[in-house]
Amino acid sequence: MQARWKPSVTVAALIERGGRFLLVEEETAEGLKLNNPAGHLDPGESPAQGCAREALEETAHPFRPTALVGVYLARFQRPATGEDVTYLRFAFCGEVGEPLPGRALDQGIVRTLWMTPDEIRASAGRHRSPLLLRCMEDYLAGRRYPLEAVYTDPSVLAGPPG
Repeated sequence: MQARWKPSVTVAALIERGGRFLLVEEETAEGLKLNNPAGHLDPGESPAQGCAREALEETAHPFRPTALVGVYLARFQRPATGEDVTYLRFAFCGEVGEPLPGRALDQGIVRTLWMTPDEIRASAGRHRSPLLLRCMEDYLAGRRYPLEAVYTDPSVLAGPPG
């Protein structure tokens, strides 16, 4: 019997202020890369909750998703290991607060930076994922869907049985 294919579910925050987007520079096996504040969905949380958590952990900025920008599927082969991974990404936009004083950034995050769309396009070779650029372009094109487009059954939020 063949193993069941299971894409990795991730969430990403598109945070724009004054024409600039908040990105993170992070250490990866392929070197320093740029990405949206993003990460894996954890058990017991909705995609919007996971997005808010990841944005806070990676940027120290509180973030409240207000709309779904899109759902994306991408395949990536890690150059260092050859591992073949497929990501299912839920990207949200929303409201961002000021960074919380004294809050450390997640392990592996070197710094946060605000970049213009042109700067992001020009740095495509440093992107951790091709979805960074695609999500930004969809945001700039005005793509917005209600948060209710992603339904999370209460059984997910209840945590593991027992």
